[in-house]
Amino acid sequence: MSDTISKNDQGFLDRYFKLKAKGTNVRTEIIAGITTFVAMAYIIFVNPSILKEAGIPVEAAVAATIWSAALCTIAMGLFANLPVAMAPGMGLNAFFTFYVCKTVGLNWETALGAVFVSGLVFFVLTVTRLRQMIIDAVPMSLKSATVVGIGMFIAFVGLQSSNLIVESPATKITLGTFSDPKVDLALLGVLIIGALLALKIRAAMLIGIVTVTVIGMIFGVTKAPEGISDVVSFSFPGMGETFLKMDLVGAFHYGLVSIIFTFTIVELFDNIGTLIGVTKAAGLVDKDGKIENCDRALMTDSVGTLLSATMGTCAVTSYVESSAGVNVGGKTGLTAVVVGICFLLAFFFSPLASLIPAYATAPALIVVGAMMMKNVQGIDFTDFSESIPAFLTVIMMPMTYSIGNGFGFGFASYCLLKLITGKYRQVTPIMWGVSIILIIGFFMHQ
Repeated sequence: MSDTISKNDQGFLDRYFKLKAKGTNVRTEIIAGITTFVAMAYIIFVNPSILKEAGIPVEAAVAATIWSAALCTIAMGLFANLPVAMAPGMGLNAFFTFYVCKTVGLNWETALGAVFVSGLVFFVLTVTRLRQMIIDAVPMSLKSATVVGIGMFIAFVGLQSSNLIVESPATKITLGTFSDPKVDLALLGVLIIGALLALKIRAAMLIGIVTVTVIGMIFGVTKAPEGISDVVSFSFPGMGETFLKMDLVGAFHYGLVSIIFTFTIVELFDNIGTLIGVTKAAGLVDKDGKIENCDRALMTDSVGTLLSATMGTCAVTSYVESSAGVNVGGKTGLTAVVVGICFLLAFFFSPLASLIPAYATAPALIVVGAMMMKNVQGIDFTDFSESIPAFLTVIMMPMTYSIGNGFGFGFASYCLLKLITGKYRQVTPIMWGVSIILIIGFFMHQ
C-alpha cells in the first residue's frame, strides 16, 4: 500500500512540476533543495543580526526571516515552477538598517512602510510590464556600478561591525587593533569562508559563521549556550512585535521618494540578474533569452516584498545561492518547495540566532561584498562618460553611507556628461526622470 501511495505521489509531482520533461526526478530535486538551503541558511542568522541594529526585536526578526523565506520560496516553486529560492535580501537589509534607520533616522515601522510601498510599486511595474522598460532604460555601466557599490557598502558595514575599521580623529577611519580578539576572529572568518568558497563548498557562509562563533565561545569572547533550550526550541518565535506594524502614513508623510525608489530599483536589478543567472544555468532560458515563467517569477517576487513588509523584515529577493541546487541537478519548482520546507524546519533551531555575535556575521558581509565586485566587468572604462558616473556611484555609497547618494551622483553625472559631450541621444527620458527624482530627493534630505 505504501509503495502504491509513493508511486501516486511521485506521479502527481511529475505531472505538476513536469519532472520527466525537464530531465529530472524527485530524488534529484530533493537533494538540490537541501543543497540550496544549506548554502543560504546563513540568512537566518545574518538578517536578524542586522535588523536588530534598526531596533527590530531579534525574536520577531528571526520569525519574519524564516516565514518570509519559506512562504515566498514555496510560492516560487508552486506558481513559477522554477528552482529559485527567496529570502530577505543582503544589501537591502543593510540599506534598511544602516541608512534608512540609522543615518536618515527613521524608526523601523516607517522604514517597513517604505518597503511596503516599494512592493506596491514593484507590483504595478510587473502588472503593467513597465519593469522591462526601466531595466532597458538604465545603461549597463550604471546597473553594474550599482551592484558593485552596494557590495562595497555591505563590506564597509562588515568591516565596521567587526572592528576591523574603527573611528579615528585624525583620518576619520583607521585600522582596528589586532589585540582585540573580535578583530582576529573576524579575519579568521573571512579566511575560512574564502577558502571554502574557493574549494566550492556549498555551505561556506554557514560553516564560517558557525566556526567563528564556536571558537569565540571556547575562548570566552562570546557567551556559550547554557542548556539545550538555548539551541533547540519547540515553541516557535512569534512576529507579534512586528506583524502589520509598518507605518504607511509615516512613510507617505515623510515623502520617501529617494528611499522608496532605491528599495525598488535595487530589488529590481538584483532580482532580474539572479533570475537570469540561475535559470540560464538550469537550462530554462530559450534561444531568444527569455526566461521560462518569468512573469510568474516577477509577480511572486513583488507580492513577496509586500508580504515581507507586513511580517517585519526587508524585501525578499531571489538568491544566487539557488545555483548551488541547480549545479546538482535541480531544474523545477520542486527544488524551491524543498528549500521552503527546510526553512520551516529551521524554526526548531531559531534560538541559535541570538547566540551569533556580530564579529561572526561580519565576515559574511565582507565576502558578499567581494562577490558583488565581479559586476565591475560590466563597466566600460574606455569611455569616461560611462566610467566616471559608474565610479561616483560606487565610491559615494560607502563613503557617504548612503546607497541613495550613490544613485544620485551616478545617474545625474551620467546624464550631464552625456549632454555636455554631445551624446545626449544615449540618455532616455526615463533616465532623466530617474535622475531628477534622485536629485530632488537628495536636496530634500540635506
